[in-house]
Amino acid sequence: MQCGRRIDCTSCSQKNEGIWGYHQYPKGRHFAAEKNTQNCIIFLLKGELLVNSEEYPGTTLLERQFILQAIGSKVELLALTDVEYIQFWFTELPLICELSYKEILENSEMPLVYTPLTLISKLNIILSDVIDHLKEQSIVCDKYLYLKAEELTYVLTNYYPLPQISRFFYPISTYTESFHYFVMQNYDKVKNVEDFAHLGGYATTTFRRLFKNLYGVPVYEWILDKKREGVLNDLQFTNMRISAISSRYGFDSLSHFAHFCKDSFGDTPRALRKRAAGGEKLSVIKNTVTDKAKNNEGLDNITE
Repeated sequence: MQCGRRIDCTSCSQKNEGIWGYHQYPKGRHFAAEKNTQNCIIFLLKGELLVNSEEYPGTTLLERQFILQAIGSKVELLALTDVEYIQFWFTELPLICELSYKEILENSEMPLVYTPLTLISKLNIILSDVIDHLKEQSIVCDKYLYLKAEELTYVLTNYYPLPQISRFFYPISTYTESFHYFVMQNYDKVKNVEDFAHLGGYATTTFRRLFKNLYGVPVYEWILDKKREGVLNDLQFTNMRISAISSRYGFDSLSHFAHFCKDSFGDTPRALRKRAAGGEKLSVIKNTVTDKAKNNEGLDNITE
């Protein structure tokens, strides 16, 4: 006789965040190439799945094999047979043993050829537990799934040979670094989020999610903060004309620029420069900009 739940789990405030996904698809099911907004491990439990990505070009994933596709990677999937697989999505791994993971990253190096790993029995048990739980749609428990994610990470980082698992996790660092490099090289060349996304070849919604996962804040807030830093630096430490600074940071007019400075620093550009010349150290007076100031500075398109 199967035991029932003693409480009504549907009333719990702790909801499943969807870091686990269990899928069954028929032969021929195709998913077009799309950039990941989180890191993703794909565990193939049954069938054959064709994966096409930079790391795994034209790779046939076989039963009991798994791969990692990092945040920002573009992945295409095709079911060569009826397939059953689990996806585990994460931004940062839920670690029980940070020392093990640190050692893995320190030894991480790009492999000549990326090779899928094979499930060991300990991983298979974890995945079976997750599947059983996910099938109980009305009583999915986020806390329980998070514990299974910690258990999964512990097995991955402690039960696979160091050279093998270090190569497995290598794509995480490369995609994170490349996206960060793209952002730092181009944030001052765009006027809005849409331009920023299209410059990198991303859909706007994908770019926003990817950015938020890596930086922890919405992209429009980050751009505004960088704009404040740049304006403040130019007013204090350069001899650039006020009009040149306004144009450099994409303001439509000097009046819009003045509104931005008043909202962010408490004074007009000329007054701020005069105060800086007198030895005063200027600083931002607000961490966020009001809707009125946002409109005044011509950033209507920068929305989350």
